[in-house]
Amino acid sequence: MTMGKNDRPFSGFSPETFDFLWGIRMNNDRDWFQAHKQQYVDELYEPMKALGKELFRPFLDMPGMVLKVSRIYRDARLHHPLPYKESLWICIRRQVEEWSRHPCLYFQITPEGADYGLFFWQPTSAWLEAFRQDIAARPEEFLKTIRDTEQAVGRKVDARCYKRPKPAPDPRLAPYYGWRGQIDCTRVLTPGPALFSPDLKDQVGDFFAELTPLYQYLDRIDGER
Repeated sequence: MTMGKNDRPFSGFSPETFDFLWGIRMNNDRDWFQAHKQQYVDELYEPMKALGKELFRPFLDMPGMVLKVSRIYRDARLHHPLPYKESLWICIRRQVEEWSRHPCLYFQITPEGADYGLFFWQPTSAWLEAFRQDIAARPEEFLKTIRDTEQAVGRKVDARCYKRPKPAPDPRLAPYYGWRGQIDCTRVLTPGPALFSPDLKDQVGDFFAELTPLYQYLDRIDGER
């Protein structure tokens, strides 16, 4: 993916970005949005698109990887009472039909700030079974990937767990045998200088680089069988 002639480089978000996001939360209707649509484009959508293109550069040569930028418009088919979302996100992942069933690297901005990192929302039962079989067969590889990731980013890899997980063949794998969904390793930023700086792309990009080995490990597991 290359920058088009009308695309601007990422220069950071702005206080006006959050003014718009708080505005849409308090005034979620078409009239308000239409009156502030240019603010949405200039202060939220275009910076997000530019950030996504910067973050995607290291993944350009990885087959099947795509960059997705969300829409602020809700899907009318869902019959949600409010027409607009209160957030915007980008994600980098393999091209798949149902993104929630596969891991991704993401950046999201909301009225409260931003969060970013690795996220795997709803792995299927088949994926979870394949995952347990994989880590049981190659425990050292998996444990090293987890250990290296957590040491590199200074954060734990978390997940929502079963109340009664299946017994693990190796005690070291017991915490991971309990994984059920919402697997994540993320950081949070509140509105301020870090989000308003062009250096944000480097901060997020470095985090993505440290998370990529874990992303690739999770993504290679066959959850379709």
